[in-house]
Amino acid sequence: MRRPDYTLITVTLALLVIGIAMVFSSSYTTARRDTGDAYYFLKRQVMWAAIGLVVLAVTARIDYRLWRRLAIPGYLAATALLVLVLVIGDEALGARRWISLGFVSIQPSELAKLAVVNLLAAYVAVFRTEIRSLVYGIVIPFLPVAVAFVLILMEPDLGTGLALLGTAGLMLFGAGARMDYLFLLALSGIPPAIWLIKREPYRMRRITAFLNPWADKSDSGWSIIQSLLAIGSGGLFGLGLGESRQKFSYLPEQHTDFIFAILAEELGFLGSMLVLLLFVTLAWRGYRAALKAPDVYGCTLAAGLTTMIILQAALNIAVVTALLPTTGITLPLISSGGSSLVATLAGIGVVLNVSAAGQKPAVTTRA
Repeated sequence: MRRPDYTLITVTLALLVIGIAMVFSSSYTTARRDTGDAYYFLKRQVMWAAIGLVVLAVTARIDYRLWRRLAIPGYLAATALLVLVLVIGDEALGARRWISLGFVSIQPSELAKLAVVNLLAAYVAVFRTEIRSLVYGIVIPFLPVAVAFVLILMEPDLGTGLALLGTAGLMLFGAGARMDYLFLLALSGIPPAIWLIKREPYRMRRITAFLNPWADKSDSGWSIIQSLLAIGSGGLFGLGLGESRQKFSYLPEQHTDFIFAILAEELGFLGSMLVLLLFVTLAWRGYRAALKAPDVYGCTLAAGLTTMIILQAALNIAVVTALLPTTGITLPLISSGGSSLVATLAGIGVVLNVSAAGQKPAVTTRA
């Protein structure tokens, strides 16, 4: 009998519990002001966490090889949802990213990330020997990625799109694609990236705010400045859980994009390092499962799903600590949000299944 990876399960649950605590701590003032219910975001996060854990339990038990047969249909379905959200999606703050199902809303881009990772893993399993060529290693695999990226960009959601591109590039690099081809591909993306930034004034403001947030401290630089103030106020041990001052209408998106700043303020440097250590441990167990996978598909799938989570976490923390411009990316397992949380837990469930498949069956003896 193969044992599950209890370390990965424990790390996931620890991050989930920390996330639920921080969502409540960072959101109750906003929730009471906007909805009249201080527990609004807490109840939603607990509900999505429960759904996500059920999904994790299911995906952990399903043989991961099944997903290979669903790679193309899954990608087509995710692409259809990305098109559909542009037509009937709910608009908020000038973006269409959610499809309302009545009592809940889903974010198709989160499903698209899983679908693209699965499609690339299936592709690598078939074309592993040709992956170092320009056509089979770059052009063909990046075509479906580009389609998903453009559709996500149209919502608009540049941050999620860039995370998708980064995950795809790292997957292909790990599969053996030539570094010089990937470097040239990245270089070719600079001109359209500059055009996209200049095309939307708010993106240009984010760049200038990143370079010098104090130049416009009451507008475009406000979030970064308040985030740094929150982190600096935490010191070594933090102000204490629930004692943040920046969440009182100072730091925007305090329970989503900038929740790590509130965490650092309340739990301090030591609490922040604990969260970072948990993500490092998650990466270790995920890549360990990939290395021990019984086939190329399982290896690439586990590595891609792990990269998807860790890259998003790295981007979010880099934004919160002013190492990157604001992108609108949430912190996996920590930030408030339903689709992202369920998709992340579903991916971890698949990694758990790959991990179990890569183990040797335990030897049992009868008395």
